[in-house]
Amino acid sequence: MPRLRVALAQSNPIVGDLVGNAQLIVDAVRAASEQGADLVATGEMALTGYPIEDLAQRPSFLATATRAVHALAERLAAEGLGETVVIVGHPDGPHEPRLLGTSNAPTAIAQNCASVLHRGRVVARYAKHHLPNYSVFDEYRIFIPGDELLVLRLRGVDVALIVCEDLWRDGGPVGRVLEADAGLLVVVNASPFERDKDEVRLPLVTRRATETDTIVAYVNIVGGQDDLVFDGDSVVVDGHGTILARAPQFVEHLLVVDVDAAEHTDAELPPNVRRVELEVGGAVAEHPVAADVAVLGDDREQLWNALVTGTRDYVRKNGFRSVTLGLSGGIDSAVCAAIAADAIGAENVYGVSMPSRWSSDHSRSDADELAENLGLQYSVEPIAELVQPVETQLALTGVAAENLQARIRAIILMGLSNMHGHLVLTTGNKTELAVGYSTIYGDSVGGFAPIKDVPKLLVWELARWRNEAAVARGETPPIPQGSIEKPPSAELRPDQTDQDTLPPYEVLDAILDAYVTRALGHDDVVALGFDRETVDFVTKLVDRSEWKRRQGAIGPKISGMAFGRDRRLPITYRPTE
Repeated sequence: MPRLRVALAQSNPIVGDLVGNAQLIVDAVRAASEQGADLVATGEMALTGYPIEDLAQRPSFLATATRAVHALAERLAAEGLGETVVIVGHPDGPHEPRLLGTSNAPTAIAQNCASVLHRGRVVARYAKHHLPNYSVFDEYRIFIPGDELLVLRLRGVDVALIVCEDLWRDGGPVGRVLEADAGLLVVVNASPFERDKDEVRLPLVTRRATETDTIVAYVNIVGGQDDLVFDGDSVVVDGHGTILARAPQFVEHLLVVDVDAAEHTDAELPPNVRRVELEVGGAVAEHPVAADVAVLGDDREQLWNALVTGTRDYVRKNGFRSVTLGLSGGIDSAVCAAIAADAIGAENVYGVSMPSRWSSDHSRSDADELAENLGLQYSVEPIAELVQPVETQLALTGVAAENLQARIRAIILMGLSNMHGHLVLTTGNKTELAVGYSTIYGDSVGGFAPIKDVPKLLVWELARWRNEAAVARGETPPIPQGSIEKPPSAELRPDQTDQDTLPPYEVLDAILDAYVTRALGHDDVVALGFDRETVDFVTKLVDRSEWKRRQGAIGPKISGMAFGRDRRLPITYRPTE
């Protein structure tokens, strides 16, 4: 069988940074070339970053991106890398607008493409066929679908090329891969991380390899882009379903592997299949490369790494050097602080304890201990004397007085942000956001929310895992045991706990999983065995809190149904009883 040395460049692009993203690709191609690679594949939209959203409707952006593809081909050749065949993901355009139905309304001027670069030229281009229009994806509105399968012939092997969603849909270009008798299928992807995604993704890649009787090389981008996190996890699987190579998650990586693919045949090509023959210089590598086969961490480790990656890249890609957050001594702020310290270094995390007259001694001491364990920059700013004049002048009592405390804390954090350039992190979890248990313009203040998609029970689970991981490395567990064990409380009035007004979190998170994540109706949730009165209470809280969520900071998406891109419901809503 012919042998191809394939390199999958798992890069971390920034949307719009064509110069920086191109440099990542050049560096990867150079490293791959030094290892004798015949073919280098990058991820979906690796040249522009992903998702580009409505930049796909901006002609000037598309024209610049298209020029950048040709410039990249010329640069690779000029730097002595032109003999390596390079597949690069990018948007192509502007094209004539696609018209939808009878409305004659232009809906797209771009295509989601993967171009083949060789000897200084763009020698072929593939346009993505299936454009996802669900969950976080909005591609059908902004892209024009392709309809032709591309096959490259090099070193005696026919290499089929498709983009991301084309692998997930039965029929279409995947069906033609078998008909074209390709020996290798390269799939370029921008596949966001979700909890347990690997339980779906890897079986799909394996199934497609056996169905098409090809070796499948699946390359994914990595890193955070706004609220999305891409985990990499690029993989090569042979026609028997055996993993030949696998890249680690959440880091940039060049995965190099030798594949012994079936030799091409002269079978007649099916309709809508284009084949391009490429002459590859240099000799076939004599000695096989030792392929990496990374082992994924357990569920909690993957989730933690996703949160750290999303936080780190949001901070760095948006030009911040440091973050600040309130440290209450509670579990949520403790976990957020630990995520931030892991993401950008504890020396760049500024924790602020802001005790009120209701703050307990153990809350203050837990905040002190957390800061010491992590090595944070730390200060204490009491708020009682700041709250009192406003509370007195406006004669605030009850909830109004409680919320004032949260808003004074927000003023302190935003003042420090403005003075020193910190990004403010808000520390609310998914359960709180679901039921509206946060103070708008108070503890909801901030530009990024590290645990926005983490339910309360999972916050505790991740805290315990982070401490266990520290012990395993011979380090001090960062999160105080008191923060983990004490009943959660906003401490806005004497002896307050969350369970004064909310069901136990074991019940609450289960109801929210059914109502929010699984999108079950009220009666369907009751039918699962939950108390009707409790379901009434919880669902009403969720429905009437939509306006708060719309104004909240974004945070890393780690579930199949996060607040934000995934879930779009009206604010003004009166459900039928």
